[in-house]
Amino acid sequence: MQMTDQHVYIRTFGCQMNAYDSRRIAGLLQPLRYRCVESEDDADLIVINTCAIRAKAEQKVYSYLGRLARLKKQRPGLVIAVGGCVAQQEGRRILSRAPYVDLVFGTHAVGRLADLLVRVRRDQKPLVDVALSNGLPDDCRPSGNGGVSEVSRFVTIMQGCDNFCAYCVVPYVRGREASRHPEAIMAETKALVAQGAREVVLLGQNVNSYGQKEKLCTFAELLARVNQIDGLERIRFTTSHPKDLSDDLIRAFATVDKLCPHIHLPVQSGADPVLARMNRRYTHRQYMERIDRLRQACPHIAVSTDFIVGFPGESDADFDQTLELIATVGFTSVFAFVYSDRPQAPAAGFGDKVDETVKGRRLERLLALQEGITRGHHQRLVGSVQDLLVEDIHQSGPLSRPQWSGRTPTNIIVHFPPAVPDEDLKGRVMAVTIRQAFAHCLRGELPSATDTALDAKGVCHAA
Repeated sequence: MQMTDQHVYIRTFGCQMNAYDSRRIAGLLQPLRYRCVESEDDADLIVINTCAIRAKAEQKVYSYLGRLARLKKQRPGLVIAVGGCVAQQEGRRILSRAPYVDLVFGTHAVGRLADLLVRVRRDQKPLVDVALSNGLPDDCRPSGNGGVSEVSRFVTIMQGCDNFCAYCVVPYVRGREASRHPEAIMAETKALVAQGAREVVLLGQNVNSYGQKEKLCTFAELLARVNQIDGLERIRFTTSHPKDLSDDLIRAFATVDKLCPHIHLPVQSGADPVLARMNRRYTHRQYMERIDRLRQACPHIAVSTDFIVGFPGESDADFDQTLELIATVGFTSVFAFVYSDRPQAPAAGFGDKVDETVKGRRLERLLALQEGITRGHHQRLVGSVQDLLVEDIHQSGPLSRPQWSGRTPTNIIVHFPPAVPDEDLKGRVMAVTIRQAFAHCLRGELPSATDTALDAKGVCHAA
C-alpha cells in the first residue's frame, strides 16, 4: 500500500541549538513522509522542542501544551510529542501535567524519533525515552538542517557541557561534553555550501574546549580548516566560555579571513564574589584581560555577552560592579535575565535569594544602560558603508516597499530597499550605506562612490 504524506508542525522554544535540532527533526521525519506545515491546525503530528534554561522558558512550554488540549480533544488521532531540555528534565512528569501527550523524548533521543513515533502509533499508548547516551547523541548529523535562513546555516560541532556552572542545567539535560570529528563537520559544511549556504554558525555549549577530551584538533585549528571551504563567505560561532579563550583562538580573529569580527563571550556578572558562587572560574580582571587581548588582535571586534541579574547573594555593590563592567567594555549587545531556580542546578539550594522586585529594578537599570551604549555603536555607523551578507526580503508594512535584510560582519541587522525591482540579492555580499540607526537594527541604501566603507574585518577605508 502506498504511503500518503502526513503533516508535522514543529514549535521551537529557546536557543540556536534548539533551532538546529528542530531542522534536524524535520529531516529525520522525511522518510516517514512527514511534510512541515506552519499551523497546528493542519498537522497530524506536533513536535514541541523545548528549552529549560530559565523558569520562564519552561512555563511557556506548559502554557503552549495547555492550549493544545482542545486540539487533541477535537482530533484524537493527532500525535503530540515533547522533546528537548524540558522533556529531558521532566520525563514522565510531563504526562502527569498533560496526559494527552503521546511521546516524551529527551535530548539524546532525537535520532530515535522516527522509531519512537512508529511505536506510538502501533501501540496506541504514551511513550517516554529520556535515556542519555555516552558521548554524542544518536545520529548527531542532521538531515536537511538549517539555521537563521537558507543563506546562514547552523552546524553543531559539540554537545553537552562539563563546566557545571551553579545556575545551569545543561550538563544534566544535554549530557557531558562531546565533540564531533572534524571530518564530519567539514563534510556537513561543504554539503550546506553546495545547497546555497554562504555562512555557517558553529554551535556548542562551549566551543572553546572543542576537541580537547577526544584529542582532536583545537577549535582554532578547526576554524582554519573550515576557512578553506570554497564558496563559504563567512564563519561565526557561539558560545565561548571566557576561562577557555585561548591565545590561538584570539589570533584567529586576525588570521582567519572568513571569521567574522564578533564574539559572544558570556560574563554573567561583573562582581568576583558572584562569579565565584556561580563557579565561573575567572575574575572581573581576567575577563577584562581577555577583552583587551581580543581588541589587540582585532581592534574593531564586536563583543556581546550574557548577564544573570539577582543571583543568590548579589548585593547592591556587586550589581554596581556589573554596571561598571558594561560601561567599561562597551558591549554591542547583551542578553540579560533575572535569576530563576532550575531543578538539579546547585544554585537552587543556595540561600540569600534576592527579592523579585529588586531583581526587576536591577534588570531595568542594566538594560537602560546597555540600550544607550548600543544606540551609540549604531549611530557611529551612520554614513559608513557596510558589507552585508543578504539573507532575506520582507514587506516592512502593508503600504511599504520590500526591504532586504542582511548582517554586517559585526552581526548587526541592516534593512535596505532593492535598487532594481525583482532583483534577487539573497546570498550575495552587498555594500550598503547606513542612513539610519535604531535600537536593534540599521537602515541603509546602496552607496554612492563618495561614501566610506568597511573591509571584512570592520576597518574603515575610502570607497
